Amino acid sequence: MPETVLHLHPGMPEASLRPMRERYELIEHSRASAEAGPLPEADRIRGVVTIGVIGIDRALIDRLPNLGIISCYGSGYERIDVAAAKARGIAVTSNTGANAACVADMALTLLLASVRRLGEGDRFVRAGQWTRPAAPPSLISTGLAGRRVGILGLGSIGEKIARRAAAFDMEVGYHNRRPKPGVPWAYHDSLAALAEWADILVVSCRSDASTRGIVDRAVLEALGPQGHVINIARGEVLDEPALIAALEAGTIAGAGLDVFEHEPQVPEALKRLENVVLAPHIASMTEAAHREMCRMTIDALDNFFAGRPLTNAV
Repeated sequence: MPETVLHLHPGMPEASLRPMRERYELIEHSRASAEAGPLPEADRIRGVVTIGVIGIDRALIDRLPNLGIISCYGSGYERIDVAAAKARGIAVTSNTGANAACVADMALTLLLASVRRLGEGDRFVRAGQWTRPAAPPSLISTGLAGRRVGILGLGSIGEKIARRAAAFDMEVGYHNRRPKPGVPWAYHDSLAALAEWADILVVSCRSDASTRGIVDRAVLEALGPQGHVINIARGEVLDEPALIAALEAGTIAGAGLDVFEHEPQVPEALKRLENVVLAPHIASMTEAAHREMCRMTIDALDNFFAGRPLTNAV
């Protein structure tokens, strides 16, 4: 008899869903439908699969009396009530590192697009404004070589961002809660100090109560009028109203955003701005990353159901 698993990620690719359906009795719901509607299988459910931006709260956890594991399909788990799970002895796992390479790639993609004004150039061509052989001086931008990139959060993703930035001959610095041993980049003991030093701030830290809104008006002012901010972490880490004001006023030069505070809603003010590049949270959307996240999610469930140790427990 297969184990029963509640699946709360309606956007999961079919290639990832198929092996889960083959292995488990998969009960597929959106989080809203699971919370509001009947769950006749509740007593049988021993596992939950969700993602960080959907999560699972205490109320739904409490409806599942035999729940033993919550497996997060992805590295972030900010909307999983970990405290409620642990109070019941429920294991929580995440896929840390599974998408690190492609998220780091996206950070550099947004960095290049923002600094080199790629979005503005694209719109310029599409609007039929390119009427002379040479592009207009208004699209002149700074390069990357020799510029300073500050990384907020030097975890598995942040470290890969640092290595990619170094390959562009950029000077790299970072801020963590504490220095990371064995890395060649300069540690800054506060976010304010990092922003003051950097030309480009890349946000790659975990989202939790301690980091909510941490990139605020003061940080953006420290970054300065030639500065750019890139966010591939979570929208809640960056103070969106402060960012919009900074972009409108020229307090910073530009931004590249893959995440937003109230996804999928994006502020109209951001959509109107020329100096920001917007993406719909696609940093982890590669085939290779999804294969690895699927493998790690299934491994976590299989290990739990077989009584084996969990290698990626939160």
